[in-house]
Amino acid sequence: QVQLVESGGGSVQAGGSLRLSCAASGSTFTINVMGWYRQAPGKQRELVATITRGGSTNYADSVNGRFTISRDNAKNTVPLQMNSLKPEDTAVYYCYARRSIGGSEYWGQGTQVTVSS
Repeated sequence: QVQLVESGGGSVQAGGSLRLSCAASGSTFTINVMGWYRQAPGKQRELVATITRGGSTNYADSVNGRFTISRDNAKNTVPLQMNSLKPEDTAVYYCYARRSIGGSEYWGQGTQVTVSS
């Protein structure tokens, strides 16, 4: 099993910045992809950004150029730096991990990000 714990959510005005972090623990040695998804009220959960163990990244068009995902494989952490935040970025942000063998997926409990105009 893998446990994911998010931190760093909060409230900020439009144009501001926040930094989220996710720490993975447990059987993490076969985890390849880690990343972040978000879910706004009344909407489906959507991809924000992912990163592989090798450092390849993938961003949603809506955040590309404003958000930066990184990864520390030694510490099993995945920070997400969010700049130039917009009200439409308001959502619960979930940390995500997927094994390279078997494809098992894991989710954190979520952290609220609120951007006011």
